Amino acid sequence: MIKFGTDGWRGVISKEFTFENLKKVAMAHGEVLRKGGAEKVVVGYDLRFLSEEYGKFVAETIAGMGIDVDLSENFSPTPAVSYNTKYGNYDNGIVITASHNYGKYNGYKVKESFGGAARTEFTRKIEEEIPRVEGKERPVGKFKEKDLVSPYIQGVREQLELSLFREKSVKIVHDPMYGAQQGLLVRALLGTKSEISEIHSYRDPLFGGKHPEPVVEENITALKEKVRALKADIGIAHDGDGDRVGIVDERGEFINSQIVFALLLLHIVRNKGMRDGIVAKTVSSGYLINRICRKLGLELVEVPVGFKNISELVVKEKVLFGGEESGGYALIDYLPERDGLLMGLFIVEKMLAEEKSVSQMVEELFKEFGTAYYKRMDLPVTEEEKRKLEKIKENPPKDWEGLKVKEILTIDGVKIIFENDSWILFRPSGTEPVFRVYAETPDPKTTQMLLNWGVKLIKEN
Repeated sequence: MIKFGTDGWRGVISKEFTFENLKKVAMAHGEVLRKGGAEKVVVGYDLRFLSEEYGKFVAETIAGMGIDVDLSENFSPTPAVSYNTKYGNYDNGIVITASHNYGKYNGYKVKESFGGAARTEFTRKIEEEIPRVEGKERPVGKFKEKDLVSPYIQGVREQLELSLFREKSVKIVHDPMYGAQQGLLVRALLGTKSEISEIHSYRDPLFGGKHPEPVVEENITALKEKVRALKADIGIAHDGDGDRVGIVDERGEFINSQIVFALLLLHIVRNKGMRDGIVAKTVSSGYLINRICRKLGLELVEVPVGFKNISELVVKEKVLFGGEESGGYALIDYLPERDGLLMGLFIVEKMLAEEKSVSQMVEELFKEFGTAYYKRMDLPVTEEEKRKLEKIKENPPKDWEGLKVKEILTIDGVKIIFENDSWILFRPSGTEPVFRVYAETPDPKTTQMLLNWGVKLIKEN
């Protein structure tokens, strides 16, 4: 059965993700678009195995259903497709990508006309249409090719205070992780004093045998080493389709995604002077965001994991900034979708505006809002172990190591929050066959202890 998860439909190439299944999804999507009166669609693709061929297949299928289709003339990161969908006035955008998944996967992401991830109600319509198109002959039509990257790069540059980059030099190491942001950070900073070195900037559909996930520290060891070797000011990594970002400081130390979220929010409000709207975070995000919002007088809304849940909020509320634990952040008024390139450059812009190193900015963050150390563990679990989540929901612990439980959230999995703001979250992944356990406390040793306790709870409960 073909199902859309927290961010599109994904499957193992030649097993679930086949041309036959892609035909069903594209035709079902085309029917939903046609019934809704759509006229114009844009299609992009990443650098995974067969992505370009899959992209052309989808483009000619939907074009054959009477809809005008523009296909990216080259590989393009997901935020480039989102940008073109919104500002090019397309009814939908489609990206052939499996994002941060291993190389054996590919996938199909959908963007609505506002540029954000397709809402659940829309992807459900596609799922419901699939049985109706099975067995039908695939329509084939003509599409046009278009440059999606140049307008996107221009859009990113317009969000930056480029005068800072022209006046002050900065040394950056960029790791696109063999993905679709390769070469684009250089293009975004053309004409500035930035000195940029790139690693893993060529096509490798197996991503060097690693997970192209920049918020997992062991995946960016080479970036850490390169920053140290070159004495660079910052290292920036992007996932396979370029919508997520990972940061390494000037010492070659990994900065976890919760800290990056907090730094970005402070930069947007204090340095860029933006305050109009609420802040949205997924339930797997940390307590620093809560503390910042309380101090700065910003309203905060917490939603289930998956950026599409923030996208759904955008339709109902005025949202200033949104972020998630997995390294995806968005300046909503500009683009209601994650943009790894822009967010990485916002961290550099913050450095230049404040004339501080990344480590100094983190130190000041901790001094003002308290320390926070976060860690996540992904567990392969049995169906029986997955069911233990219900037992935790029904009978949650009342304390841990002398800390009383002050709140329990069940909007996505089970999040147990303790009296000092420390927390642990249990939830099954919506994109991978694993169970995730997340934890955050004021010091790294306690975080590991809490995480170990959580794993034991799942395995032995």
